[in-house]
Amino acid sequence: EVQLVESGGGLVQPGGSLRLSCAASGFPFGSYDMSWVRQAPGKGPEWVSFINSGGRSTSYASFVKGRFTISRDNAKNTLYLQMNSLKPEDTAVYYCAKVRLYGRYGGSWSFYDYWGQGTQVTVSS
Repeated sequence: EVQLVESGGGLVQPGGSLRLSCAASGFPFGSYDMSWVRQAPGKGPEWVSFINSGGRSTSYASFVKGRFTISRDNAKNTLYLQMNSLKPEDTAVYYCAKVRLYGRYGGSWSFYDYWGQGTQVTVSS
């Protein structure tokens, strides 16, 4: 059974940092591309970042570029998202998602075949 379990969210002041983790199990994690997707209340999913299976290729949405860093540890079956310089508009539930087709990702759940329960990130003073 595929499981993706996110952690590390919380309440942080503007300008602060958080590191999200996603523990993966039930599939060969190191063989699959992964993404982080977020969803704010009342809005649709929004793609945040992508990393290929080997961890050597990454991509970011323009609104997080330079502030967020995606990484993975295939030996630990874990995906990470380091978030710095957080803004109130970053407030959302953040999901790690297993990419359905290699190299294909975006802001629709149809790009992914599994995702976790999400972790809440709230940026507020």
